[in-house]
Amino acid sequence: MRTDLSEEFDMHLVVATREEAADGVIVLTLRDCAGGQLPRWQPGAHVDLILSPEFTRQYSLCGLPTDRTCYRIGVLRDPKGRGGSLYLHDKLFSGSDVHVRGPRNNFPLVQAPRYLFIGGGIGITPLIPMLATAQAAGADWRLVYGGRSRASMAFSEKLQTCYPGRVTLWPQDESGLLNLAVMLAHPAEDLLVYCCGPEPLLAAVEEHCASWRRGMLHVERFAPRPVGEPICDRAFEVELAISGKTIVVPVGKSILEAAREAGVEALSACGEGTCGTCETPVLEGSIDHRDSVLTPAERAAQSTMMICVSRAACPRLVLML
Repeated sequence: MRTDLSEEFDMHLVVATREEAADGVIVLTLRDCAGGQLPRWQPGAHVDLILSPEFTRQYSLCGLPTDRTCYRIGVLRDPKGRGGSLYLHDKLFSGSDVHVRGPRNNFPLVQAPRYLFIGGGIGITPLIPMLATAQAAGADWRLVYGGRSRASMAFSEKLQTCYPGRVTLWPQDESGLLNLAVMLAHPAEDLLVYCCGPEPLLAAVEEHCASWRRGMLHVERFAPRPVGEPICDRAFEVELAISGKTIVVPVGKSILEAAREAGVEALSACGEGTCGTCETPVLEGSIDHRDSVLTPAERAAQSTMMICVSRAACPRLVLML
């Protein structure tokens, strides 16, 4: 289950430290300006960094959930991204103020006796607190961590030092692509797989696990998954049950945009269906899910949707909005 939006917090924090963790990767430690404790979070959680009213980006927490004195995030400089990583690399230093919202969790760690963690590049960040939690619980686990080169793989030396014998580093320039066919050859009933990284890695892992029992594979995306054409590429009607308004959502406009134009505000952040901020309960109607957050079971339930990208698969929806 994702974090209830009512549990989120709006915070003004300060960058306590900034570290160079690997080639192109910085780690920022954020603290309360007055030294107070920060809201609790669980492995897999992320926070929104609100860099301006129109500029919000999400970053996974990579510290320890038991340490409520700070939040730690790892940020890869991505010149081809949407600008968030460049801003953080170029503008945030020790002493900088940061507006933070959250924490929120779309990637929770489910209790299990055995885990296989697969990290690719900066996708290692949400897995780090999972490793500590699995270790403390006495679970049997291992991590396979791939990257372009050793120099680009943040936290790699520390992970091998803290967890001897459990961590396999897989630099692509030395070993090639991850051997997923071997790693994922045989499912085990007591094993859960957690994976985060670039889209080609996630797509390959999903393909190898396609025949596995539902719920054994858990992935988190930092960018939207590829989607096909809409089920119903036409306008549809949406009744907003709380506000008492009914709106028409035309082709080329999201439910979120249409609602705001009608004077109905809803929380949102990424605008591309990856962060879960705009998740809205569905009271009636069928949904054309186009997000990268909901699990197959949650999609099949047809009880919630991300209104920044998902659409109706019927002429009319009723939303709790």
